[in-house]
Amino acid sequence: MILIEDTVISDDIKEKEFVCNLEKCKGACCIEGDLGAPLEEIELKVLQDEFEAIAPFLSPEGLEAIREQGLYIEDEEGDFSTPTIAGRECAYVVYDKNGCLKCGIEDAYNAGKTDFKKPISCHLYPIRVTKYEQYHALNYDQWSICSDACTLGKELQVPVYKFLKEPLERAYGEEWYAQLVEEIEGE
Repeated sequence: MILIEDTVISDDIKEKEFVCNLEKCKGACCIEGDLGAPLEEIELKVLQDEFEAIAPFLSPEGLEAIREQGLYIEDEEGDFSTPTIAGRECAYVVYDKNGCLKCGIEDAYNAGKTDFKKPISCHLYPIRVTKYEQYHALNYDQWSICSDACTLGKELQVPVYKFLKEPLERAYGEEWYAQLVEEIEGE
């Protein structure tokens, strides 16, 4: 376990290797699971403010799901997530020409239409963050649909923390990330 500021980071994040392999999984993490993508409360306002810029990048089915369910949903525990299309894929995803799911929000970002890249929970995956009153726990979420990403990560020798440098810096800052690298590589 690694402790940095108000975060507790599991050893798996330094020890496991991972590189997304969209050619193999086709973006299965955007369709599998019980709900859409987890959302931070701050992201709810961002979705409200940025939806008009994002909407042209979404599928008709996604737009319909959002019209019916709203920009986000709240579950029984008070947590927020993206709506889904017929209880399956996230309403914000689109299929590319190769049949891979990709994020319509990120497409809008890449086109320069919004400053919101995508929900941080998606950007950080396979790290899942559990927020407690005094600290955040960062854990590696091993899921069978990502077995090809684990294989590719091993082939390329890329640990989770290096693969997720950009989203970790986005979530916790460059100084925090530098401390993480020092803690791991300084051992």
